[in-house]
Amino acid sequence: MATFSKGGIHPPQNKITADKPIIPLALPRKVELLLSQHIGAPAKPVVVKGDKVVRGQIVAEGSAFISASVHTPISGKVTKIDTVRAANGMPATAIVIEADEEEHIADEDSRMNPSVVRSDTELEILTPEEIREIARYAGLVGLGGATFPASVKLTPPKDNIIDSLVINGAECEPYLTCDHALMREYGREVVCGAELMRRACGAGRVVIGIEDNKADAIDVISRICDEYPHISVKKLIAKYPQGGEKQLVKAITGREIKSGCLPSSVGVVVHNVATAYALYNAARFGLPVMERIVTVTGKNMSRPGNFLAPLGMRIGALIDYAGGLKDNSGKIILGGPMMGRAASNIDSPLVKGISGILILEDGESRRKAVEPCIRCARCVSVCPMGLEPYLISAYGSNRMAEDAEANGTADCIECGCCSYICPASRPLLDNIRLGKRLIAEKKRLQNK
Repeated sequence: MATFSKGGIHPPQNKITADKPIIPLALPRKVELLLSQHIGAPAKPVVVKGDKVVRGQIVAEGSAFISASVHTPISGKVTKIDTVRAANGMPATAIVIEADEEEHIADEDSRMNPSVVRSDTELEILTPEEIREIARYAGLVGLGGATFPASVKLTPPKDNIIDSLVINGAECEPYLTCDHALMREYGREVVCGAELMRRACGAGRVVIGIEDNKADAIDVISRICDEYPHISVKKLIAKYPQGGEKQLVKAITGREIKSGCLPSSVGVVVHNVATAYALYNAARFGLPVMERIVTVTGKNMSRPGNFLAPLGMRIGALIDYAGGLKDNSGKIILGGPMMGRAASNIDSPLVKGISGILILEDGESRRKAVEPCIRCARCVSVCPMGLEPYLISAYGSNRMAEDAEANGTADCIECGCCSYICPASRPLLDNIRLGKRLIAEKKRLQNK
């Protein structure tokens, strides 16, 4: 088994839904599709109020090289293009679509019976450029949470020779199990999608990294990989943040990615298992990214599970499927407890980057009183990037942008290991994020 060499922690896994099957949720009669569901420029609407649209149609087109199109998961009528509140409470532009009863029934039928648009033979002869175009048209982004447009990642710089494609099946965040369920139930589709990615980026091999706490997924994927000479499975030690891009590349290939560089600089491209699965669906069935698997979980949830949910449906509706909020619910986290963000508005729509919805009990969600730093260096020992979190946190909180930049603040991957381990309950990551914002603002002013 493999792992990264620097830092890391072993928080309680709390994989409550590890054995839960993927349950498709009914399509809603109304969706709100945000134009910005990805890193990069927001998509531009290609519909107007009053237009009739069909399931799978592009309603907003990627507006730049780093951008991604948005597709509707339901047929219906565009009732408005308006500002709504996103999950963080901030205003965001959305296309609102509503379906009548007839359209709703037809959509449910086509969803359960997708038409094959490419045979096995046709998939095998797709060129790299055709595969990248399929990813671009489908609005495919990194579904592990980063949401970087996949077609861009599959187009590495010409001066970087890619020899390895790493597929991330680590899912190291506590509570989250959507990738685990996906590998267990749709392993063949994941591997087929990985093979398409390999050909697109020109890699000679694919390694699928899976943590050792997912034995059933390792068995499924390993058996399928036996049929593919270029693809293998690497068993990883369950350790957080094993799924971090730099940590994963180090664990699987032994290569170090330098500060400020991408995996392509060491000949590697990294994608998530859910992204590989979505690429397969786009190539085989012509299905764009209009739904995703989401883990909805928490110790006080009566029906936690892994749900296949349409984009644009209310986050609150997903919570209701899992049993609804209880009186002792304290905080709703979008993502996992380590890197996820608290939601202030559950009437907001589901977007491509939300892999989990975690409801923490009131006691779990309350922060302890902040105490003075005792210089114990625990935050230094667990930092997977080899940084000094106590120091760069202080630079951030004191608004010392130049010092924050000089001491590697930009290299922080925001994993939260430092805040987790701190015996003084100091908000280290919060202050480091503040430092990052200060650095970005400083650069923006310099470039004016």
